[in-house]
Amino acid sequence: MRTWSLRARLVALVLLLLAVAGSVIVVITAVVLRGFLIDRLDGDLRSASHRFGSGDAAFFAPGNGMLVAVVRDGRVLEARMLNAAGERPVPEPAELLPLSPGALPRTLDLTGLGEYRMVAVNGASGEVFVTGLPEATVDETVAALVRTELVVAGVTLLGAGTAGAVLIRRELRPLRRVAATAARVSALPLDRGEVDLGERVPHAGAGTEVGQVGAAFNRMLDHVGSALEARQDSETRLRRFVADASHELRTPLAAIRGYAELTRRDDELGPEAAHALNRISSQAERMSSLVEDLLLLARLDAGRPLEREPVDLTRLVIDAVSDAHAAGPDHRWRLDLPDDPLVVTGDAARLAQVLGNLLANARTHTPPGTDVTVGSAAADDGTRIWVVDSGPGIRAGLLPHVFERFARGSSSRSRTSGSTGLGLAIVDAVVTAHGGKVSVVSRPGRTAFSVWLPAPSAPR
Repeated sequence: MRTWSLRARLVALVLLLLAVAGSVIVVITAVVLRGFLIDRLDGDLRSASHRFGSGDAAFFAPGNGMLVAVVRDGRVLEARMLNAAGERPVPEPAELLPLSPGALPRTLDLTGLGEYRMVAVNGASGEVFVTGLPEATVDETVAALVRTELVVAGVTLLGAGTAGAVLIRRELRPLRRVAATAARVSALPLDRGEVDLGERVPHAGAGTEVGQVGAAFNRMLDHVGSALEARQDSETRLRRFVADASHELRTPLAAIRGYAELTRRDDELGPEAAHALNRISSQAERMSSLVEDLLLLARLDAGRPLEREPVDLTRLVIDAVSDAHAAGPDHRWRLDLPDDPLVVTGDAARLAQVLGNLLANARTHTPPGTDVTVGSAAADDGTRIWVVDSGPGIRAGLLPHVFERFARGSSSRSRTSGSTGLGLAIVDAVVTAHGGKVSVVSRPGRTAFSVWLPAPSAPR
């Protein structure tokens, strides 16, 4: 019953209790009725025994299976059964000998006759008169009562089950509303973005247990809604700060790079000063890349629209692999492209950035000599792009977080160049802005990033 619904269990338990109660009533009724009928039979038996012992002639008229016998000196002198068809001898008269005169009536199971209620009395001349009446009528009456009660109990259980299912279903309706509200809330994207948590459980009566559950659930939703609003406000302020800071940093960084480049043109610089200016330019370039990445993520978070135009995805893949080959000649780069060009609708520059980041990730976090395969194909009402490398793989604990900002890998995929830690986060944000999905599976010897983009005619 653990896998049954609450309604089914309640109905089953009610029917079980009714069945137990009905069984007890049937048993008690049968026992009491049998005792009552046996008492009446014993009264009739004593009356018949008195008439038989007194020699009442009317007693010997054909009866309903009455048994009479005369015993003297431990021998049955005569034993016969009287019924409407006449008299018949008792098959085994010796079975009557254990009866003691003056004792209470007792039941004997006589051969060929069944159970008889028997009593023995002393006669005036030293005989013992034995009289018996059949218990068949008692058994038939009790059996008929039991059958009737069983039928009535069965019909009652059926009716009670039907009525109980309907009533319990009605009484559990508020609980189903609680479950339905919880299901709708669980389907909301509570982990990100602005969430409209307007779901509430309808009023179900504050005095009932279900009403109390609904009220408590509504209070919990109020608290969760307040927390989500506070989180959204904090994220909005943080994104605005990042966007403003990134925008403001672009100008001084450009000035630093410009002055460093201008100073490097001075022929009178010594080796140490030239090296210092090279480091300044390198770090300024890295800082500029980080600022641009943060600014792009801030714009995507703010929902800034991207360019929407036809893009030759095949050409983008070829160009990205060519650039990756120039940047990482020690890797083995392979292409897996269809014969016909693939066209998607989107921002060509951002899609090129997605491919560049995926290939840079494969180049940066795998040793020289690693095979990297880049392919694309039409699939599932859209286009799929994949980047598969034969490197050491991504640590299992990091795998669910690779698309988070500033996620860092283990030593097996540690960065060996000036990575900002935002490459895969940008991939996820750009693909999502295009209405697509990005995923990754990894094990030692194979890491596969897969990007799905909707077809040009598919809605965003």
